Amino acid sequence: MKLTSTLAALAGLIATANAHATFQYFWPDDTSSTNTCVRAPPTNSPVGTVDAAMSCNVNGDTGVSSKCTVAAGQTVSVEMHQQPGDRTCTTEAIGGNHDGPVIIYLAKVGDSSTAAGSTASWFKIWQNGLVTADATTQTYYWATDAMNDNCGKVTFTIPTGIPSGDYLLRAEVIALHVAFGSGGAQHYMSCYQLTVTGGGSSSPAGVAFPGAYSLTDPGILFNLYTSFTTYTIPGPTVYTPGSSPTTTTSSTSKASSSTTTTKTSSTSTTTTTSNALRVLALTPTLSTPSEWRLKGLGFFARLSESMKGEQHFEVSDPTLKSHSVCIRNMADAETLG
Repeated sequence: MKLTSTLAALAGLIATANAHATFQYFWPDDTSSTNTCVRAPPTNSPVGTVDAAMSCNVNGDTGVSSKCTVAAGQTVSVEMHQQPGDRTCTTEAIGGNHDGPVIIYLAKVGDSSTAAGSTASWFKIWQNGLVTADATTQTYYWATDAMNDNCGKVTFTIPTGIPSGDYLLRAEVIALHVAFGSGGAQHYMSCYQLTVTGGGSSSPAGVAFPGAYSLTDPGILFNLYTSFTTYTIPGPTVYTPGSSPTTTTSSTSKASSSTTTTKTSSTSTTTTTSNALRVLALTPTLSTPSEWRLKGLGFFARLSESMKGEQHFEVSDPTLKSHSVCIRNMADAETLG
């Protein structure tokens, strides 16, 4: 029972991390971008797996006046950032160890400026999940890390063969930092209004949002703070031109065993012990007293350096094995020395 209460306390601290984000810009090519065809959410807060707003986010069924025109087979990009208008590449597109997959969907509609995403039929055209993994040190590189390293941009191709006409494009990040508990997965999505030219006659099968994911899908209910080498991306398989995607199976991304890729947010070693606490410190620095008490948990983390990024420490509570806590600022911890 003590373990259960500890996990609940940890979840409460981690969930309050201020590192939310929205998809904001569309790149029809590699030289220009626009935010005129995106249905921008009113805030950067996440949406729950079974929430009514799972299709195009809060107020996402309300269109905007502009559409972006692209050709079937054209390479395009979407761009995510934490705050509206802040495209600074030194700021992570989505921070706070909000690790997880990035997924792109399309839905054929009559008029993309007025169509409701909540009644659309969505087919998946691109995805990226767990890229590399070192299960020994629990060092992982995710699609969100690759997006952060690319200044928030995610690049993919509009499928060939789909009919010409209007589409909604749904760009989604699933943040898994509190997904070890039911309903903990956080979804960040925006919908873009497109007109596709030069298409064909294929009719991809689709899924509905909400409904495409369940709370018990292995890619939705997932413990980020364990040792693993694979991750099952939720939803249907990616549509391949000339085929019809299945709607009942998910794709498993098996990470490379390479250990040369490390997360840019981690500035410490990842040496672990049998009794370890993973601390995700989101502030630029915290001072370095000899001992900290993490508020609300009642155990200690002994620090030997300033806190930033992800670090592992021995803890004084012998009942703990490997758990996690997020420190946003000085209010989340108190010095004992």
